[in-house]
Amino acid sequence: MLVVGFAAGALRANCYLLAPAPHGPCVVVDPGQDAVEPVRKALGEHDLTPEAILLTHGHHDHVDSAGALAGEHGIPVWLHPADRPLVPISTCDLSGTALGVAGLEVGVGHVPGHTPGSVVFRLDTPEGGRLVLTGDTLFAGSVGRGDQELLAGSVRDTLLPLPDDTVVLPGHGGATTIGRERRLLAGGAVAR
Repeated sequence: MLVVGFAAGALRANCYLLAPAPHGPCVVVDPGQDAVEPVRKALGEHDLTPEAILLTHGHHDHVDSAGALAGEHGIPVWLHPADRPLVPISTCDLSGTALGVAGLEVGVGHVPGHTPGSVVFRLDTPEGGRLVLTGDTLFAGSVGRGDQELLAGSVRDTLLPLPDDTVVLPGHGGATTIGRERRLLAGGAVAR
């Protein structure tokens, strides 16, 4: 599996391209501010063709380039319906628990708290690894802002049950693992 990530925009939001392999279809996750050119560059470097855009939530630093990229490539943008009022482009409802796209089986978990429609995307890699893209729900060493009680429940119920070796690809900052975050969050509001 190919994972390409980069930070873009004033808030340095992470954008990811996920593909079964180089030289084929991919999905683009959270193309935020100033992400059009870096996405184009990554597509060219890895000979990828985007088939869809997946949004973890509707904040501008994660969605600002989605409309331009969707229009340029004629691809759908998937977003949880609870965040539709935040996004000024046409989107498809991301309300199920799985989405098959670009040769990938993407698990979808609704994790309200940062926004009402925040979601995480889970993938198993062919190499036996596990990934979860958490947007602004879980970072290395912290959780996002928003409705803290709702967010704590979402992290506790949806993310912490994942295996320790699950790699967390957050919306800002570097990668971590569920095991590392479980230890860091132990004793806090999320661990209850």
